[in-house]
Amino acid sequence: MGRRVRGRRATTTATLLAVTVTALAAGCTGGSGTPDDGRGSSNASERGASPSGTAPSPLAVKLDNARSARPHTGVDAADVVYVEQVEGGLSRLMAVYATRMPESVGPVRSARESDLELLRQFHRPTLVFSGAQKKLLPLIDEAPLRAVTPSDAPDAFHRASDRAAPHNLYLRPGRIVPEAPGRAALTTGFRYGSAPGGGTATDSRTVRYPAARFTFTWSDARDRWLVGMDGAPATETGGARMAAATVVVQYVKIRESGFRDFLGNNSPYTETVGSGKATVLRDGRAWDVDWKRAKATDGTAFTTAGGSPVNFAEGQVWVVYAQAS
Repeated sequence: MGRRVRGRRATTTATLLAVTVTALAAGCTGGSGTPDDGRGSSNASERGASPSGTAPSPLAVKLDNARSARPHTGVDAADVVYVEQVEGGLSRLMAVYATRMPESVGPVRSARESDLELLRQFHRPTLVFSGAQKKLLPLIDEAPLRAVTPSDAPDAFHRASDRAAPHNLYLRPGRIVPEAPGRAALTTGFRYGSAPGGGTATDSRTVRYPAARFTFTWSDARDRWLVGMDGAPATETGGARMAAATVVVQYVKIRESGFRDFLGNNSPYTETVGSGKATVLRDGRAWDVDWKRAKATDGTAFTTAGGSPVNFAEGQVWVVYAQAS
C-alpha cells in the first residue's frame, strides 16, 4: 500500500479537502485484502494538528472483542471503556488510560471513523491501533491526535504465541507513554460524587447488538457491575472478572458510514455528538437520564429530567453505545 509523506505539509487546503471528501464518499474495497492494513514506517508525533491548550493527553487503545480475542489484558487499568458496534453487528472496545498504565494491553485491533469524533473530546490523545481501512488513513493523519501503529513503534508491540493472528497483538504502553498523564487528561465531562436521588433497584442490565451481547450484573460483595460478554463472564488474562463502578448505556444514532471492511460489510458510524437518552447504572440502581454533547471538542454531560448533573461512582466507567429507538 502506498504511503503519504507527512513532510509535505505545504499541500494546499483544497487538496486536503479533496482527499477528505474522496475518502468519505468512497466505499472500502478491502485495500490489501486484509482487515488490518498497516501504514508503513513514520514519525507518529508529526501526525495531526494539536488543539489549543496545555491539557495532558490520555492513551486510547482500540481493542479486539471477537470471542477469539478473549480474555483481554490490561482493560482493568483503564479509566473509561467505550463499547461500539462494528461490522456484522459485532463489537470493539476502546480503553482510555490516564491515571495508571498497565504493563500490557490487548489484543489491539483496527481503528474506525467513529473513533475520530469520539476522541476529539481529549487534548491530542495518543490512539493506538493495528491499522485501518486505507481510505480512512488520510482522515486519521489530519485528526488532532497522535496515531501509533506497529509500523510506527515496533518495539512497543509484541505477538502472543498462545492465540492466532490477528487476535494476538499486544501493546507495551510504557514504551510510548512513559508516565500516566493523570486525571486531568480525562476531559470526558463526567462528574463523580454521591448518587442522585431516586433510581430503580436493578440487578442486571443487558445491551444487545445484532451479533454481540453485554450484561452487567450488580455485585454487593464487589460494589461493582460484573461484566459479561455473549453470555459468559468477561475476564482478564489472569482470571480476574472485569468490573465497572459505573455503566452508561448511551442511546445514539448508529448509521452507515462511507467505509466498508475487506469483506464488503459497511462499517457502522456511531454518532457521539448530539443529545439523547441514557441509562446510568451505579450502586445497584439505574437512572434514566439525558445526555448532551454540543460539539466534538466537548465532553458529554449527563443530567436528570430536571437538569441536575448526574454523578458517577468513583472507579472505572463503561460507556456502551446502543442504537436509539
